[in-house]
Amino acid sequence: MKKSGTLYLIPTILAEGTAEQVISPQVKDTVRHLTYFIVENLRTARRFVKSICPELVIEELNFVQVDKDATPAQVQASLKPLQEQGIDAGIISEAGCPGVADPGAEVVKYAHQKSIKVVPFAGPSAILLSLMGSGFNGQHFAFHGYLPIEKGPRLQALRQLEKEMLQRDQTQIFMETPYRNNKLLEDLVHNLSGSTRLCIAANITSPEHELIQTKTIAEWKGKLPDIHKQPAVFLIYK
Repeated sequence: MKKSGTLYLIPTILAEGTAEQVISPQVKDTVRHLTYFIVENLRTARRFVKSICPELVIEELNFVQVDKDATPAQVQASLKPLQEQGIDAGIISEAGCPGVADPGAEVVKYAHQKSIKVVPFAGPSAILLSLMGSGFNGQHFAFHGYLPIEKGPRLQALRQLEKEMLQRDQTQIFMETPYRNNKLLEDLVHNLSGSTRLCIAANITSPEHELIQTKTIAEWKGKLPDIHKQPAVFLIYK
């Protein structure tokens, strides 16, 4: 029976121009020897691969897109080259670590079902880096992804997160589509307790524009940063 290829989880950058600082030699060496990639976004992945391994000819590599709209059949098909030809593959997310708040998790799930070896590499994760920099509880925390868009359910979700924070002594972590960041900040300062602490972590790993700052809701009022269209993570804790 032919041995399956290995599925490598390749971390990518969070901020432009930071590959040299945040991507390890181990990742670069692995990418250098791969010819097949399963990616969230074709354009972003091709550009990333070229940036860390400029000697590679992108046209000679095979990229297959598996995004949030991919069907189970597409996910399964993406792993056929590993099963049938025994070639290795790399998963590349739009940003950060694949499989964490990322559709690559479905590929990894199916890989385990088919006994394909999975190898994750260390790299920048906005979720973990924001938690590390927040000063909040790193023993008990929960990541909730994106909050509801509609105002009513959104405010209800925020109040529920604050309630869980108190009841479980748990850091609550969430995100927003970048162009709605400022609106989320307004909702936070107008609907949470003044004593609740909020960490805003934007442009993580960017040498010029990174912001990681923790204050109480009362301290943030009237002094909110403008993070419109900037990638950000938000954390609350007591």
